[in-house]
Amino acid sequence: MAVISEVKRRSPSKGDLFPDLDAAVLAGQYAAGGAACLSVLTDADWFGGSMADLQTARDAVDLPVLRKDFTVHRHDVLDARIMGADCVLLIAAALDDAELAEFHGLAGEIGLDALVEIHDEVELERALAVDATLIGVNQRDLVTFEVDTERAVRMAEQMPAGVVRVAESGVRGPQDVQVLGAAGYDAVLVGETLVKHGDPAGGVRELRAGFSA
Repeated sequence: MAVISEVKRRSPSKGDLFPDLDAAVLAGQYAAGGAACLSVLTDADWFGGSMADLQTARDAVDLPVLRKDFTVHRHDVLDARIMGADCVLLIAAALDDAELAEFHGLAGEIGLDALVEIHDEVELERALAVDATLIGVNQRDLVTFEVDTERAVRMAEQMPAGVVRVAESGVRGPQDVQVLGAAGYDAVLVGETLVKHGDPAGGVRELRAGFSA
């Protein structure tokens, strides 16, 4: 079980979360708490992120890094590699079938993992059609920003063996982690809860404790 801890300054739904964060300090706190991976927002317009945040966090700790951004062109995949990311986010809802297949294949060619983000059964089928083995279920609706905490549980049952399951958004504490772990998830990706925690290292430890409870 793994906690993917996010370096996140703001969000479209909640506004400023931690606008003055130091990416190196926060990454170090996450690592101290036992995070297995970092997710770093690089989108500037909606999330206040940057390439510098990713590179700073990358240099601060010895953890793999997911570039969290809107990947809509093959150049975005290449840029993730140039930045030093280990993984790129592909949002199924933002891509057509050809783009999803092309970007997923390109990521593999240049040594990147690809986290394919889905919301429902149709998008799961699309992810599986490109042989995705790392699939994230976003519990937040991208249009309304509402969180459906049952979405991830429902979708986990439909993923085949061999898929690494990641639950995204709406994870607020150990109780949520217990439910997701019981549903078959391998990891949770957590941003808002950790950047607003006050003790990011302690926040990661609390989430990890939920896995073992």
